[in-house]
Amino acid sequence: MTGTTSPAGGDRFELPRYVREQAGQRTPVAFPDYRSTGSRAPLRTPVDLPHRLTEITGPVLGEDRVAAGDADLTLRAGGEAQGQRINVFGRVLDSDGRPVPGALVEVWQANAAGRYRHVVDNWPAPLDPHFDGLGRVVTDDLGRYEFTTIKPGAYPWGNHHNAWRPAHIHFSLFGRAFTQRLVTQMYFPDDPLFGQDPIYNAIPPAARHRAVATFDLARTQPDWALGFRWDIVLRGTDQTPFETDDDGDVA
Repeated sequence: MTGTTSPAGGDRFELPRYVREQAGQRTPVAFPDYRSTGSRAPLRTPVDLPHRLTEITGPVLGEDRVAAGDADLTLRAGGEAQGQRINVFGRVLDSDGRPVPGALVEVWQANAAGRYRHVVDNWPAPLDPHFDGLGRVVTDDLGRYEFTTIKPGAYPWGNHHNAWRPAHIHFSLFGRAFTQRLVTQMYFPDDPLFGQDPIYNAIPPAARHRAVATFDLARTQPDWALGFRWDIVLRGTDQTPFETDDDGDVA
């Protein structure tokens, strides 16, 4: 991102300009192997909408609306979740590599057996009474976020014969206003299901590594939790693949 949202001399307010990623690294909004994109993809070329004063100066969510316990998904309903504990952490960055403070980061995911706590998820995998799969945190002054959670399991999803989704965590990021929202998902390294997953393979090969976390032994807590690092880049040539109309549909 270039420019600044602070006054640039006098009363003039300078809006940011964003650097786009290369065309060959943008995920297509319609991908035949991902069957539901046939009914969801736009029929016309998406139009990029610039951020104007209303979007830049919209309501800030505020740290007081997010409790400290919201970032620990392993403790719910008076008990501990089942599965491999992991710490997922990283930074939210703009296209110039600068940290993005005060961004609301929300996650949702399946439990260790690969089942969501959702009314339409009824495949025969056990529910965990102490895991709802939901968490949120606000990035600090250096753009950092961190969650303690359970590594999710794979699950069947009916896209094609014997279709299983690789383990993943969904991410939603809000900026300075509700109009500034991006949705994506994080995968785990060396997943054996990558090769047959059309959502992962819809991402151009040169950009797929940006959707995969890195195992970080230094951030592993002995006798407690493994560590996975995943930085989220909002725009530019190193942009994380997002589920937006202009940057692709990898939901």
